[in-house]
Amino acid sequence: MTPVSDPSSFSSLSKCSTKHLNLIYHVDFDRHVLKGKVALTVEVLEDKFSSLTLDSKDLKISKVSANGQAAKFELGAKHKFKGSPLEITLPFELSRGQHVIVEIEYETSPTATALQWLTPKQTAGKKHPYLFSQCQATHCRTMVPCQDTPSVKHTYYAQVSVPRELVALMSALRDGQEPDPSDSSRVIYRFRQPVPMPSYLIAIVVGALESREIGPRSRVWSEKEYVDEAAYEFAETETMLKTAESLAGPYVWGQYDVLVLPPSFPYGGMENPCLTFVTPTVLAGDRSLAGVIAHEISHSWTGNLVTNRTWEHFWLNEGHTVYIERMIARCMEGEQLRQFKGIGGWKELHESVKQFGANNVLTNLVPNLHEVDTDEAFSSVPYEKGFALLYHLEELMGGPEVFMGFVKSYIQLFAYGSVTTEEWKNYLFTYFKDKVDILNKVDWNAWMHTPGMAPVRPQYDTTMADACTSLCQKWVKAKEADLASFTEADVKQLNSPQLIEFMALLLQEDPLPLSHVKKMGEVYKLNNIKNAEVRFRWLRICVKAQWEEAVPLALKMATEQGRMKFTRPLFTEVYNFSKYSDEAVKTFKEIRGSLHPVTAMLVAKDLKIDG
Repeated sequence: MTPVSDPSSFSSLSKCSTKHLNLIYHVDFDRHVLKGKVALTVEVLEDKFSSLTLDSKDLKISKVSANGQAAKFELGAKHKFKGSPLEITLPFELSRGQHVIVEIEYETSPTATALQWLTPKQTAGKKHPYLFSQCQATHCRTMVPCQDTPSVKHTYYAQVSVPRELVALMSALRDGQEPDPSDSSRVIYRFRQPVPMPSYLIAIVVGALESREIGPRSRVWSEKEYVDEAAYEFAETETMLKTAESLAGPYVWGQYDVLVLPPSFPYGGMENPCLTFVTPTVLAGDRSLAGVIAHEISHSWTGNLVTNRTWEHFWLNEGHTVYIERMIARCMEGEQLRQFKGIGGWKELHESVKQFGANNVLTNLVPNLHEVDTDEAFSSVPYEKGFALLYHLEELMGGPEVFMGFVKSYIQLFAYGSVTTEEWKNYLFTYFKDKVDILNKVDWNAWMHTPGMAPVRPQYDTTMADACTSLCQKWVKAKEADLASFTEADVKQLNSPQLIEFMALLLQEDPLPLSHVKKMGEVYKLNNIKNAEVRFRWLRICVKAQWEEAVPLALKMATEQGRMKFTRPLFTEVYNFSKYSDEAVKTFKEIRGSLHPVTAMLVAKDLKIDG
């Protein structure tokens, strides 16, 4: 392993390594805090070891001990986004290979960025409060003092005390429950995670949750208002798991459950082990759902089992996961769908590069994250530039079966560990040792360390995309007199991914005249469409065309759900319609308190409000 330094962490990585966490939480909905106690089993990696540094952010630390003896501690200066180093001095000295149990009593802050506390009115049931966490990339330190870096992996055990009418779940196997001996109105839920994993995959949710069985190793969890619809939508989960196992090897996490969160969840999905978190915006989404679940299932191998050593190598998690996700689509639906998804992905990459600027080093496949907030660096680049590289290599090395053989072998070699781009590349050259001359012709520097679009544009099969392209061009070229020739039959022949692609193509063109957009809405009945991926793009098309009636609808969609993929561009689009810039800002300020903290921070940045 290359020596570890992680620009996003303060913790001492070369001195010691956490092997296990034992967590005890008391969830306090009145004060919006977790009262916590964590015992870290730490392996010592050097002689004369007597101090260590952990990551922490906005934590109130009350007590630290080492092997049961009081230990001195202090919080270092607070960094603008990395938090404060927690410096612990042991009352004794240890040598390499020994272990120490460091126990910390603490409380989280009501503004902890890993946690979102929802009031009853922000839930579907309207009766009970709700809590969920999102630690990726560097927010775990706001709920647990730890070595908050993907280079360190540990098992964990947890017990969580919650009001007895609520249910707690974590990214682990459920290990029973019992009444809280210290408070009869509460219940304690227990969890164990026997597979070593990085801190960013620790996750907790507490709410009025119910579940339905959807397969031999899977349940779907949500508030009761969504649970039956979710069980119906996620019926293919086991088929997908089996397909993924046939491609990548055995699923090692035991259980694969899915949790459908309230609408403010900021991402499409989060691959928390044993319990994938997904946005409810996929429920009315026919087929976009399959992509989200295939993606999160794939993370069980690339991301969770083989992990990027630091966030600079995030493409190793996401590029490979998109690659496996699309291989699942190939197995279940056919190669044409995989090709079509590749075309859509290239467009997403194009949009990210345009948003960041083609010379922005954050569009490098391997960016330098020294003094960069990982939330601000997040984009589709690691996903889609990463996929484009893997697809390019697949073509050079002999096709999908051959290249998937490499991916599976890479997973086996680095399983349970973490990896850098350099190690990945060295193994690629070892695995394809008879094709080194071809690999040497790849412009690695252009792929890895150069901003902008990928240096090679893949030539995808356009069979499924052609209908989308021709319909888009028909609208772009149409004169007023031609508008009568459009009928509902135009879109009846398109499936849901194709309709999304048609909209995505229109968004890349200059805004259509308002008369065209009004006609399109009327003929294709787009104003009452439920699919979130379609509706989101349609509203952007309307606002770009300066259709004033669409502005309140766009702001409504931006605020009734909080998935950043939708919320950020919708706010930005309204903000860019100069007549309504102030309206966008005013709406955001009114609802800011109900948004997820990361979403709120990034939308404020998009709308150029307070630093």
